[in-house]
Amino acid sequence: MIHVSEFKDLALLTIHKVGNASNDEPLVCSKAPLQLEDETIGQLLITYFIQPFTNVAEYFRFRHDADLEMNEIFQYCKRIFTNQDDFQEQSINIAKHLYKHSTHPKIKGGELYITYFSKCLVDGEEVAAIGIFKSENRDTYLKVFLSDDNYQVNYEDGININKLDKGCLIFNTEEAEGFKVSIVDSIGKQQEAVYWKDAFLQVQRREDSYHQTETAVSMCKQFISDKLPSEYEMNRVDQVDLLNKSAAYFKEKEQFQLDDFANEVLGHPDAIASFKEYRNEYANHYQQDFPDEFEISAPAVKKQQKVFKSIIKLDKNFHIYIHGNREMIERGFDEATNMNYYRLLFENEA
Repeated sequence: MIHVSEFKDLALLTIHKVGNASNDEPLVCSKAPLQLEDETIGQLLITYFIQPFTNVAEYFRFRHDADLEMNEIFQYCKRIFTNQDDFQEQSINIAKHLYKHSTHPKIKGGELYITYFSKCLVDGEEVAAIGIFKSENRDTYLKVFLSDDNYQVNYEDGININKLDKGCLIFNTEEAEGFKVSIVDSIGKQQEAVYWKDAFLQVQRREDSYHQTETAVSMCKQFISDKLPSEYEMNRVDQVDLLNKSAAYFKEKEQFQLDDFANEVLGHPDAIASFKEYRNEYANHYQQDFPDEFEISAPAVKKQQKVFKSIIKLDKNFHIYIHGNREMIERGFDEATNMNYYRLLFENEA
């Protein structure tokens, strides 16, 4: 995990203006890095840049379909890490590369901040880091001040330091694999924002415990929700029960073991054999590495909790939340009304 306090040395900072090329907005590049003489401004900038990453637990790495060395941002960052005297030249190359990919009509122009941290701590390792941050949205602030013994009100247009629009941290480690990269994108789910991660940076998820856990959770959920019901007669209660057992396994265990999960959650030999076959099919279809054993990432489990929905929706009248003992709920059919029903057993009513 990343913490603001671990980024103390903001050695270099430059700012460029990157417009939308398709809207004939210009690219304006600074000639030299900014000289930061005010420590308070420096600390505010570090907070603005780093704070959004404190809740980000997954990492990426640079990639290219043909050869990693052909990834432009990877190359520019490698040159900066090799020789900090090249910082300004390479920052302009980064800005030009972003400008080239800022063509979608909904992409907003904005300031591009490029930083060099000579020392920071990431996952216990002290390394240098490069930051690439973009601000696209501006806010209006009220300014209250005292003048001639009376308070006056004015306004200013500025950037909210609590709302970074897009950011990327590149850590000087694992260079041969494409560096360790962390990304934030406040509007990353919108179609026009895909350019930041896929077109501009060209990154893929790093094969670590976070990624492995996220993949395993998704695969197990799909197996229980889609594969099992197609092979066996299974009602919704049994499905939810297995989803609850799966959620408990990932939450309580520190290590994922394929055989242990299959025996503890599924139990039946036929279901276990089907699960292992499905695991191989899933890995091949999505081109995902799925090892038999790996360390379970608690942040990934927390993020994926919504995957294991323990809810049964009955028409538009009722939702049944099942959290525990499967034996306390029974499903039946009422011939008098020609409708299905559930029978719930409980001791106390809140």
